[in-house]
Amino acid sequence: MNRLNNKTWLSLLAFGALLMLPALGLAQDEEPVLSAGDTAWMITATALVLLMTIPGLSLFYAGLVRSKNVLSVLMQCFAITGMSSILWYVVAYGIAFGEGGAFFGPPGSKLFMQGVTVDSLSGTIPETVFATFQMTFAIITPALIVGAFAERMKFSSMMLFSAAWLLLVYAPVCHWVWGGGWISEHGALDFAGGTVVHINAGIAALVAALVLGKRRGYPEAQMRPNNLGYTVIGASLLWVGWFGFNAGSELAADGVAGMAMLVTQIATAMAALTWMFIEWFRHGKPSVLGIATGAVAGLVAITPACGSVGPMGALFIGLFGSLFAFIASTTVKRAFGYDDSLDVFGVHGVAGIVGALLTGVFCAEQFGGAGFGSDDITSIGAQLWAQSIGVIATLVYGAVATFIILKVVGLLTGGLRVTEEEEVEGLDLALHDEKGYNL
Repeated sequence: MNRLNNKTWLSLLAFGALLMLPALGLAQDEEPVLSAGDTAWMITATALVLLMTIPGLSLFYAGLVRSKNVLSVLMQCFAITGMSSILWYVVAYGIAFGEGGAFFGPPGSKLFMQGVTVDSLSGTIPETVFATFQMTFAIITPALIVGAFAERMKFSSMMLFSAAWLLLVYAPVCHWVWGGGWISEHGALDFAGGTVVHINAGIAALVAALVLGKRRGYPEAQMRPNNLGYTVIGASLLWVGWFGFNAGSELAADGVAGMAMLVTQIATAMAALTWMFIEWFRHGKPSVLGIATGAVAGLVAITPACGSVGPMGALFIGLFGSLFAFIASTTVKRAFGYDDSLDVFGVHGVAGIVGALLTGVFCAEQFGGAGFGSDDITSIGAQLWAQSIGVIATLVYGAVATFIILKVVGLLTGGLRVTEEEEVEGLDLALHDEKGYNL
């Protein structure tokens, strides 16, 4: 009787387990659940990234140009912020994050952000928050390029170029890396935008500087920064805002976000000190401009790596990112003679390349990293190859597309540059009929 009872109970238990299997399967397939903590953090991160452009980048650039052009770069950054926001809402969000497509998402799928409602989620946060967070990246990337052609491009040309570049270069590359496109399928790592933002903007800046040509009087004439106080304040705001940029790219308030914050601080501090000591050794005095620029180089270099490396990797990425950015912004720039006014390529392009490649090294677990980008990648060499594919593709596509856009914009606006008289007078008065300083 006992044996029969035991068999009966075992049968009942087995039958109950079978009945529960569909329920277990449904539990695994449940829709994502909104997290109040993740949402609160991402709203904060979004505000921090917007702070990076206005006022962070705006002040950083405004302090570096001559006093007769200070308002022009502030105006350019502000106008790009407004224009990029509208373009992102209308069509660029769909190109970047529309589902399907190796090279770009179908724009019609997210046209005017259709389907983005109060209830739609992206992971554990509202899609409205995700879309706005990504919008702030789309704002700062074309704004970075402004520094390359500062003091000599028409405002109308700048607006048309920035709009076209956002739609034809930034949004597709964003899809390649973050929207399920072909670069992500190769296992390349770009946690917060080393490829999408900095290499992309850096190569566009170099092409723009070459196409527009040098500023009148460059390099013989003195073109000293008008207000390094603005530049240091801007760099400080960039440093603080970058925690939203990097830690926010986890899209959650968790341990990965915490590590991204830690490594961002370590790399930036190391890069700032590296640039400072290089100048101190070479010129006998450490400069305010040098330490601020070094900090930005470190922020750039750690961006692609911040979700994949540990503190040791961050230290080396900050060191080498700053070192190579310094060489590019001084020795290389002088050797080739191009006029990248505010060293956008030297800092963002070169430090972005260094950071993207070193991500392939320091993501390895033996260096304290989180591991490689896909199950198919089993060695540092293979990860470096995946990183190189992303870097090279962005450089080639960005250079060619930017060149074509500039040429077309030049034809449509009757030339990219202001007249010689306007350049001598300064863009503040010539283009905006205002002065930054009433002295």
